[in-house]
Amino acid sequence: MQIEQYLPRQQLVTKTSTITKPRFPVIDAHNHLCQVFGGYWNRRPIAEFIDVLDRADVRMIVDLDGGWGDALRQTHRQHYALHIPDRVKLFGGVEWDQWQVRGGEFASWAAESFKQQVAEGVVGLKIWKPFGLHIRNPEGVVGHVDDVRLDPIWAMAGTLGVPVLVHVGDPIAFFDPIDQYNERYEELHAHPDWHFPSPPFPPVLSILEAFKRVTKRHAQTTFIIAHVGCYAENLGWVAQWLDECPNVVIDFSARIAELGRQPYSARKFFITYADRILFGTDLPVDLAMYQLHYRFLESDDEYFAYHHTEDAPPQGRWRIYGLYLPDDVLAKIYHRNAERILHL
Repeated sequence: MQIEQYLPRQQLVTKTSTITKPRFPVIDAHNHLCQVFGGYWNRRPIAEFIDVLDRADVRMIVDLDGGWGDALRQTHRQHYALHIPDRVKLFGGVEWDQWQVRGGEFASWAAESFKQQVAEGVVGLKIWKPFGLHIRNPEGVVGHVDDVRLDPIWAMAGTLGVPVLVHVGDPIAFFDPIDQYNERYEELHAHPDWHFPSPPFPPVLSILEAFKRVTKRHAQTTFIIAHVGCYAENLGWVAQWLDECPNVVIDFSARIAELGRQPYSARKFFITYADRILFGTDLPVDLAMYQLHYRFLESDDEYFAYHHTEDAPPQGRWRIYGLYLPDDVLAKIYHRNAERILHL
């Protein structure tokens, strides 16, 4: 039998909470509506999309696939912003392939480009994980995320009063050897392009420390560090970042698997930093997916699957525990923090 065929059925008998609606209305502040992992909702009827949001009590969703130029104006803005502006907000982006083309003029050009995106309706700037792993600078090598030549981009977001949502690095296991000790062996075996060994890639902590320096350098700019500060495996490290940088907040998109296996630490973390955490999923819009997130946040259920379509666990062979957060914390995480940070 291959390891992929090993799908044990648990014999543990525990309480199963059914939470069909969240305690408070939700703003999903991290999603992708156009990518394959977003379910290609831009190609599906808007009425079907709204029906799912209504049944899940998701009041608003943030689509990080806004892009720039024609992609912003046509593919995304015309499909959502012109039809349901009260339900979908867009983030813009940086056209990184222009860094090598424009050289020293790139950052000021990108900053002005983003200013135009904001004028067209985007509410923030999304930085994707190729930044620090693949994107090359004018010298032809992978650029450092704290390159001071890029400062005009971060400063522009601060001037405009809109946040920068950043994904740098990836799960720590993605930077480790794919061997018998890697807890995400099956995931990496299925997606070898998600493996970033050093060399040739930079060590993941060097990327995270470098972007921490950016957030310290630009104290007037709000940074949303995605995926629990891009280091959900080490909440103490993320807490220190939050303590050092009042301008930094996080979302927990695509990380309930990591959080739910450390429920004591995660619950304390969510309560301590209740004003600094945004609800986000980074998963295709689906009623069962949202209800699983509500169960994780609201219930004290034990040892349950962290993916609503689970046969084999998609990230690692473990299960999770609910955080049973108090109402005041839930209200902030579900919608109040997003309203404040995104000026909704």
